[in-house]
Amino acid sequence: MPRAGLSTAAVVERAAQMLDEPHSEGLNLAAVAESFGVRVPSLYKHVDGVAGLQRGVILLAKRSLTRAITQAAIGRSRDEAIIGIAVAYRGWALQHRGQYPLTMLPVAGEDPEEAEVAAAFLEVMNSVLAGYQLTGEDAVDGIRFLRAALHGFVSLETMRSFELPNSLERSFNRLVESITTALDGWGRP
Repeated sequence: MPRAGLSTAAVVERAAQMLDEPHSEGLNLAAVAESFGVRVPSLYKHVDGVAGLQRGVILLAKRSLTRAITQAAIGRSRDEAIIGIAVAYRGWALQHRGQYPLTMLPVAGEDPEEAEVAAAFLEVMNSVLAGYQLTGEDAVDGIRFLRAALHGFVSLETMRSFELPNSLERSFNRLVESITTALDGWGRP
């Protein structure tokens, strides 16, 4: 009989929370088991070892980030949608510093569940870029540009690599403004 409160979802969520804690040592079955007051073998009823735990946290993180940018884009278009997505993306990454790097991992092999999550993320991006009349290869280029710009900024910020005294908010706002300006002129000859 499963221990009360112990389920696949609970184990994965706890691991994700622990990953976001300062000074996290990464995904660790022993630490997750200890947090529940059980032994490691009890977790194997819910996750397939470290690999299963990692897969679960990757899916959880990617779904959560996709939900955040989707909510930020709803009812908005073009620049307003890009600004919303950028703010939500950055906010999510800063709140989930341990999980964020997992959202950048490519889909593992032929995992249909992970492919579905990745497709949902791209669907949001494609919908927003359609407002700039970007489709096909232009949309792919636009998605790569947007993700690279946001990822670059938030990666440096989450690693605390911005040591200059200037306002991070000002720099971020200028980055987002540059993104919207670039996308606006993307399809023009």
